Order: sequence, then C-alpha cells, then structure tokens
Amino acid sequence: MSDSGRKKSRLVADKRYSKRKPAPQKRRKAPARRRPKRGARVRNPLLRLFLWIAHLIWRVTWALGWRIALVSVLIIGIATGYVYATLPPAGQLLDGRASGSVTLMDRENAVFAWRGDQFGGVVTAETVSPHLKNAVIATEDKRFYRHIGLDPIGIAGAIRINLREGRGPLSGNGGSTITQQTAKLLCLGVKYDPDVWESETAYEADCRESSLWRKAKEAIYALALEAKYTKDDILSIYLNRAYMGGGAYGAEAASQRFFGKSAAQLTPAESAILAGLLTAPTTLAPTNNLERSRNRASVVIGLMRDQGYLSDSAARQALANPATLSEAAESRAGGYFADWVMSSGPDFFTRNTSEDVIIRTTLDQRIQKAAEDGLTEIFENKVRDDSEAQAAVVVMSADGAVRAMVGGRQTKAIGAFNRATQALRQTGSAFKPFVYATALELGYSPLDTVEDEPLTIDVPGSGPWSPKNYDRKFRGTVTLAEALRSSLNVPAVRIAQGVGLDRVRRVAADFGIESDLALGPALALGASESTLIEMTGAYAGILNGGSAVTPYGLENLTMLGEKEPVMTATGGIGERVIRREAAQKLTWMMNRVVNQGTGRRAALDGWQVAGKTGTTQAARDAWFIGFTADYVAGVWMGYDDNTPLTGVTGSGLPAEIWHEVMTRVHEGAAPRPLPMQEPDAATQPDPRAPNRRSRPESGIERLLRSILGGG
Repeated sequence: MSDSGRKKSRLVADKRYSKRKPAPQKRRKAPARRRPKRGARVRNPLLRLFLWIAHLIWRVTWALGWRIALVSVLIIGIATGYVYATLPPAGQLLDGRASGSVTLMDRENAVFAWRGDQFGGVVTAETVSPHLKNAVIATEDKRFYRHIGLDPIGIAGAIRINLREGRGPLSGNGGSTITQQTAKLLCLGVKYDPDVWESETAYEADCRESSLWRKAKEAIYALALEAKYTKDDILSIYLNRAYMGGGAYGAEAASQRFFGKSAAQLTPAESAILAGLLTAPTTLAPTNNLERSRNRASVVIGLMRDQGYLSDSAARQALANPATLSEAAESRAGGYFADWVMSSGPDFFTRNTSEDVIIRTTLDQRIQKAAEDGLTEIFENKVRDDSEAQAAVVVMSADGAVRAMVGGRQTKAIGAFNRATQALRQTGSAFKPFVYATALELGYSPLDTVEDEPLTIDVPGSGPWSPKNYDRKFRGTVTLAEALRSSLNVPAVRIAQGVGLDRVRRVAADFGIESDLALGPALALGASESTLIEMTGAYAGILNGGSAVTPYGLENLTMLGEKEPVMTATGGIGERVIRREAAQKLTWMMNRVVNQGTGRRAALDGWQVAGKTGTTQAARDAWFIGFTADYVAGVWMGYDDNTPLTGVTGSGLPAEIWHEVMTRVHEGAAPRPLPMQEPDAATQPDPRAPNRRSRPESGIERLLRSILGGG
C-alpha cells in the first residue's frame, strides 16, 4: 500500500534540533568617522594654496635634485678620470724638491751640517719604522685605511671646531685626509714653470691656497689618487714629500737630520717627534725648540695609545724617555763655518744647486768646540753681562786649512754676519810682523838696532806726522827684537821707511792680505783694514816657513752617487814670500812677544808660542794672532759700530781668549817645538860701539853694500 499520501510524522530528533536557541544579537559598532577621500577639496583657500605651493616645490626640487646630482656625479667622475689618466707611476712622485741639497762633512768624513732641500732617499710605507707609520696615521688621519680619499666625518668635525673657536669654516682645522694632503704636496699636478710664475715663492703660495674652489679641485685629485694608487702608495708619497723642518724633505732626511739614523730604525719617541712636525715643521723643529717638539710628541704618543698602536706600558716608556738629538743636529747647521764654505764654492753647486752635493771640508769638530767654549768662557766670566762687544775666532793649520771658525758671540748662529770673514777692521800692531819680515828678508838680523826717538815725517798732502808709542815714552836705541816684543811704534815706522813702504806693502799682499793697504807711513802701524781670516792666513805663512797661504775650508765637492769629485780645494800653500831663514828668525822674535812682551797672557804651559798683539787707535779693535807648531789662531774683539773698547787691548781679553781656545785645542797633544831660529849674538856688532847702526839700511844701501862688499 502506498503511503505517499499520508502525512509523515516528524522524528523526535528533528524536533530536538529544530528548537535551537536564537543567535545572540551582535552589538552595533559606532559608525567610523569618514575620512576625506583623496583628492577631496580642502575648504580653507589659504591652506589649499599653501599645500599646492609646497607640493609644487617638492616636485620641482626632486626633479632638479636628482638631475643635478646625476650631472655632478658625471662631472666628478669625468674630472676624476681625467686626473687619473694624467697621474704618473707612484715612484716618480716620491722626490718633489724644487732644489737640491748640500751635505757637509768634516775632516773625519762625519756629517756636521746640511743645507738646501735635504732628501735622504726614498722610503716606503713598508720600509719605514712601523712606529712612524702608526704615528703619522694616528696624528693626521685615523680613518686613512677606511675612506675613499675624503672623510666627511673629519671635515664636519673640523668645521665645528673652527666655528666654535670663532674662525671661518675653512680656517684653521681643515679635516684633510692624508690623501688630500698628498694632493696638496703634489700641487694638484701643476709643476713649476718660470714663464708662468713670478717666483717659486708665488708658486708655493698658490699650492697652499685654501679657497673653496681649491678645496673642490683638491677633493677630485684625492679621489683620483685613491683610484690610481694603493693606500700604501699614497702614504709612501706623503712620507717622502712632506717637509719636516730643518731643511729636511721626507722621513729619511728628517730621521738622519735629527737623529742620525735611518727612518727604519726610529723608536716610538722619535717617531712621535717626526709625526708631530707635520703640523708646523718650522715652529716645532727640534733644532729650533726641543722642549716644544717633545711636548707635541707627548700628544702624539697619547693618540697612538688611544688608537691601539701602543700599549700603556710602551706609551709610558716613550714618555719617560723622550727622543734626543744627534750630535750633528745639536750643532744646528754648521754655523759660521758652514756659511763660509757655502759662500766659497760655485753658486750652482752650493746655494742654488739643483743637484744633491756632498762637500768634504777641513772642519775639525773637536777644535770647533774648543773655539766656541774658549770664547764663551771669557765672555761669561770676564765681560759685563750688558756688554755688546763682539769677538771672532779662526783656527787653521799651517797650510791654510781652516779647522774652526766663530764669527760672533752667538757661536751657533746661522746666516748671521760673520765677523771672521766679512768684517774689515784696522789691524793695528798685528800688522807689524810684516814690516819686520820685509827687513829680515833683506838680510837684517833681529839683533840689529833702531832708534826709538821722536820722529816727524812730512807726508805729502797731509803735512808733518809724528808717530808716538802707546805709553808716550821713548827708549833710545833698541834691537828689532826688542821693538817688536814691546810693540814700539816709532821703530816700526823707521824700519818701514828704511826698507821701503812699497816692499812692506808687497810682502803683506803676497802673504795674503788682499785689502787695500795704506800708502803713507802709517802703514807700519796697521792703519790698513783686513779681515781676521786674512790676517790669520798671513800668520800661517810665517809658521810654514815663509810661503803664502790661501785659507780654505772646502776639500772636495762630489755629486751624490758619484766617486770622482767635481772640484777640489782651491786654497793651500802658494808661492814663497820670504826665505825660510827669515821666517824662522821672525818666529823667534814673535816667541819673545809671548814670553817677555805684550802677549804674555797667551802663553801655553809646555808649548812654545809665537804671536803678536794689536790695538788700533782709540781701542776700536783689539787683536791677538799667534801660533804653535801645530796650529795658528786669530782672535779679534770690538764693537760692530766701532765704539771704542773700554780697558781692552790686544794684550788683554783677546790674548786670554786665544789662551783659552788653544789650551783646549792642544789638550792631550805632545808639545812640539816651534820652527824658529835664534840669532847668533856673536856675529852682531857691539851695541856700545860708536859705529853700531841705529837704523836699518835702506834698500839701496843694502844693495850697494852687497855689491861693493864691506861689513
């Protein structure tokens, strides 16, 4: 049966599930605020105008900015590429001096002075002492190995410091990297051209210009350097070209100049000195002010410690043991002697050399110190502190080789007026030996006599002239030896008149006194002017037996790297002026000056000394020149403005200076006798005999007697 028509009854389960609980009603959220749709119109017209302008500016700025940046990058890239293409190999940039150097060596081949632009040789970042490398980086550019040639952090810091200290942003601290400093040292690749620049000074001033445009070009050049070379190449160029004071260019020259050693051997303390010089090489040079240089070095050591280049203990040790200068550096630049040698050689090999030159000289540094110490001893102990009197000393060998020279009280002055070689002063009685040399050459004996009595000479154009002795007294008949021993004026004039003034003038000139010699009879009393070195050289001619001497200090001159000298000494012993016998008799007479006469304060214990004092009119000049068997030395004393000395004669302070100097010079040496000949008194006429000559014969009388014979 079909039940399709019957209504189907619902199941129990259906009923159960159909009676579900109604779903809880959700809480309605508060309607969100409507945000204005993009592009919605701002109703405030002023605000709307402002927003429009700001938007326009932003779009224009962005559009121009990226284009300008792109163009700038392209320009910098092209400029850097151009500079890159012009850069030579790094090795060609290591020596950048405009002129050459002169190295002066003493008689023992030890360096004692440098002149010109000194370049000790090429070093590299790998060959120098690591302490020097670290000191330079710590001081000049601590991010050197991390930047691309420019250091924005350093530049910003430098500008901040400059503004804080009231300077312009580019004045003072520059924040330059080592690469930028190298670019400046290379003058941005511009070489000196005399047709373009008025002088090298103008060229160098342009290289140091610090304008904004110059800084921009410097930055481009620095980028090119970084692209072309390695960091160590750049550091090597910097270490070779940087000026480090004292005429030294580069680390090797500075190391040799100040410490007498290679740059590879520098200690931390020495490295700190050199790195500290880079800030202000002239001001901080240890030869100018060692204490100031050490103070700067202590700052550098602190930087090295802070950046990890030195341990605390190593830094403490470097601070406790500061660097000391070498002996050559202590002597500064050779003083007056080096100045004189530099002026005596050809200009193109000395003062304006474009090459590196080595000059071997006659200087003996031990004797130089003796001359300086002897002069200082007298001025410190026997001259008033406020005195402006000056003095000069020259010591030489009998052949004219100058062993020491002091040109003034400031014994280590450089480039100063040299009173030993440049001051023309009246010689006074120091000239008298040449009067007696002339007489002895003509055959006179030291025991011949001359009258010390009033004398009047009619000088053409000047009228009568009556010479007087220093003490205004007359002694009657005296021997030539006695007249020289007591420095009597009247006998000297009589002898000069007797032998002929022309002969005296010629003998003095032949001995090397090249200055204009007086024409009148006052010639015999030293009215002529001369220099100390001329007079000392003339006395050397007496010591060597009567031959002329040309004082010299240059032994030979050699180009660096060459073996054969370009030039050799131009001085030394020349032609004979008087006979050896005459020179030896004159030496005996001058020995009596020191033993018994006016030069007694110059006597040396154990040594035979010959010499002569000299005092000019009104005591404007005081001299003592003398010699032992080993050396001849001259001393001059006076004022630069010709003010008369007070209580000073040649027999006083000059003789004492001579004594102090020569005592030190001969220290430790075995005494040697002077080459002198004492006259034989037995061959001399009886001084009481009526026919005893009271004056020297004239040249004509002597000539006639030699022809006709007779006593």
